[in-house]
Amino acid sequence: MFSTRSGESDIRKEGQVASSNVSIDECYDGFGATFKLYYDISIRNSIDDSGEQLVGHVRDSSPFNNALWDGCSMVFGEGDGHYFNRFTSLDIIGHELTHGIISYTCNLDYRGQSGALNESLADVFGSMVKQYHLKQTAVDADWLIGQGLFTAQVHGTALRSMKVPGTAYDDPTIGKDPQPSDMQNYVHTEDDWGGVHINSGIPNHAFYIIATALGGYSWERAGQIWYATVCDTRLPQNADFNLFAWLTVHNAVKLYGKYVGDLVASTWRRVGVEPSQAAAY
Repeated sequence: MFSTRSGESDIRKEGQVASSNVSIDECYDGFGATFKLYYDISIRNSIDDSGEQLVGHVRDSSPFNNALWDGCSMVFGEGDGHYFNRFTSLDIIGHELTHGIISYTCNLDYRGQSGALNESLADVFGSMVKQYHLKQTAVDADWLIGQGLFTAQVHGTALRSMKVPGTAYDDPTIGKDPQPSDMQNYVHTEDDWGGVHINSGIPNHAFYIIATALGGYSWERAGQIWYATVCDTRLPQNADFNLFAWLTVHNAVKLYGKYVGDLVASTWRRVGVEPSQAAAY
């Protein structure tokens, strides 16, 4: 099921003992933790739900300050050691694997609001991978994506904060976290494929509020609602925030009744998103 590579050589396959490469072993363990979350909460069997092998490539031959899903495998950088550490934390691995799952389910277009939803879903499930592994309740979790990724040279705690978008970092070299937490501060830009990594802060924040309001573990109810929406055949590739919100409300009512549905709807309105089948743009 799992294999992690450096260059073109397999370093560690499923069932093998730990290697001497920290990044390889973090990648391997992160694959296992992500597979376990999806299997335990939704009985999903790997990315394609049919047992697809999870393959990770660790880029250690030259500095690579990124992690990505390339359409068939995961690629993780070890950072430059100056601004960035290894890109192999649990939540980042869960984030990238979720992009793979999205490609097999709703396959959201990677631009504008649908792209921001794509990024947000990866953050939501990436955070839940970490929470599930640590057995943290929604209230106890830090809701940070990429905590520890920055070196001591950077003034910042993580790449993103789902709890308080826009506060993850503020540094003279790399700038200030640009994420908004509501539609009033939505960023209209042509950069970053229409702001997919920026405006994802809005649905991220909505999920955080819902998960903590429901209490307990985030994967028990909030995560189930989001997963049902990811798999909902009514979710089109070009979905905007409004339509996605409407589907989460519908799935919340279907799974847990009107009270939870009303809570989900009121939370979306709190961040300035009106749950609606009509396109907002």
